Amino acid sequence: MIEFDTVSKSFWTGQRRKVILHNASFRVEEGQSLGILAPNGTGKTTLVNMMAGLEKPDEGSITRTSRVSFPLGFMGGVNSKQSAKENARYIATLYDLDPDYLEAFCRWLCGIEEYFEMPVATYSQGMRARFSFALLLALDFDIYLIDEGMPATTDVEFNRKAGSLLRERLKRSTVVIVSHKPEILERFAHRAAVLRDGRLYHFDSLEEARRLYDYAS
Repeated sequence: MIEFDTVSKSFWTGQRRKVILHNASFRVEEGQSLGILAPNGTGKTTLVNMMAGLEKPDEGSITRTSRVSFPLGFMGGVNSKQSAKENARYIATLYDLDPDYLEAFCRWLCGIEEYFEMPVATYSQGMRARFSFALLLALDFDIYLIDEGMPATTDVEFNRKAGSLLRERLKRSTVVIVSHKPEILERFAHRAAVLRDGRLYHFDSLEEARRLYDYAS
């Protein structure tokens, strides 16, 4: 479970205070995947980062009683000066996993060959996305956080393998996906919410949420 209790979050832009959330209270239960529609610039990434524990609220509290993933595509835990091999083995120790297993899994899924031994800083955007996705799938979480859909990669074989693994994982896990595109949410969640002007409006269906989102856009 992830529970927000009267959570507020805002930033000073240099000209005005931008409100991300204002006194928001809601709960994500295991087995009840949630899609959140939010226009660009409203704080989608900040919201997901707070769910993951990467950012703190200004006010209120956030409780996590489940194993919650880092956001899909998040590279903050990866040392770009080290290789994918070194990063995979280090992250394995953080999660008390077998470093040989995590390295082998990521090496197999990424399919980046000799680059797996090179610093992550030398990777293209697509290679970074593949490594981030591989790390996410190598770890087992109760709730997966997805910010704006799947990583951008043009590698057909990677997309096939990763997509198949993700579908199997999500059969027994819960998803929170935040996007400005309703069609992305349709693949993952039936229950939905709309983030607008610092408030989160909850609906029993994506169709209901979409009507408010389209009306207010």
